Amino acid sequence: MKRLIGCLMALSIMLFAGGVYAADTIKLGVPGAHSGDLASYGLPSANAAKLVVDDINAKGGILGKKVEILQEDDQCKPEVAANVGNKLVSEGVDVVMGHICSGATKAALNIYNDAKIVTMSPSATNVDLTKSGDYPNFFRTISPDDAQAALQVDFVINTLKAKKIAVIHDKGDYGKGLAEFAKGYFEKEGTEVVLFEGITTGAVDYSAVVQKIRRNKADAVVYGGYHPEAAKIVSQMKKKKMDIFFVSDDGVRDETFIKVAGEYAEGVYATGPIDTSTNPMAIAAVEQHKKVYGSEPGAFYLNAYAAVLCLLNAVEKAGSTDYDAVTKALTTEWVETPLGKISFDERGDAKGIGFSMYQVRGGVYVEVGE
Repeated sequence: MKRLIGCLMALSIMLFAGGVYAADTIKLGVPGAHSGDLASYGLPSANAAKLVVDDINAKGGILGKKVEILQEDDQCKPEVAANVGNKLVSEGVDVVMGHICSGATKAALNIYNDAKIVTMSPSATNVDLTKSGDYPNFFRTISPDDAQAALQVDFVINTLKAKKIAVIHDKGDYGKGLAEFAKGYFEKEGTEVVLFEGITTGAVDYSAVVQKIRRNKADAVVYGGYHPEAAKIVSQMKKKKMDIFFVSDDGVRDETFIKVAGEYAEGVYATGPIDTSTNPMAIAAVEQHKKVYGSEPGAFYLNAYAAVLCLLNAVEKAGSTDYDAVTKALTTEWVETPLGKISFDERGDAKGIGFSMYQVRGGVYVEVGE
């Protein structure tokens, strides 16, 4: 009897130490940039996850289980993201909402894929993430860069009437990938690309590339990358009295860009997810953020809110966290979200969403066309 009791006690200790609660909760991984220069992209997504999960848990959870968030900071750095991916897998994560940056997402995806974990990003737009076929476990609630670049090129040619284009990028998976699509589309339309060049991220001075833009007599710049570098380039261009169009992407359509660039942000164009501010769910989600966090939500908040809703709905419809069942639910079910009613195609791209063009006017981004 003593031997039996001892065995039972040992077993219970092993179960507890190994995470007995793994079976009692659904673990949602939330990796992203939660510190550093790009935290303004990652923190809104983390906030969205917390708000959605709090609402769901207050109603009893999913499949009779509470949802538990495993939040990890990757700083949008690929080498950190890979470590984060391994950590989340070791902790028994069931589904992942993240990462935020394309490079970080790509660095972690094989880890999740090998572990058969469905992963959904609210913001990673690199085309290869879905179209290469290398990551069948990946989904996203934002359109890919080829769609974004197509909108940029059409706007620059047909609305801005620019003839000579400088295409600049930050050499990253996201920025360079977008820039390469833009360059290809411009050339296909017969518009001259007078400069195509990558910059070094984190540099203090970009006067060399600014001089090249001036020397090549570009009348528009299309930039692929994030807001820290864009703010410096725009500021240096305008200080040199270069009155030409600056068109960028959803990595720049962020309030932090306006804060950093200040007066020099005025007039800058950037693509971003279509404005859904009149959607009742979007209105409610934004008000929820204001009430809980006392501020406007920030970039990709609604995309992340939608991603968490879609992931947890898929788990509920699947009746488990089984990879195949969750994947099937994501591609067959339509979900009402702050982005509208969405589902996913066989590659993992969201159906029912797209991009729009915005311009900084009076210190805020204003939608100016789809």
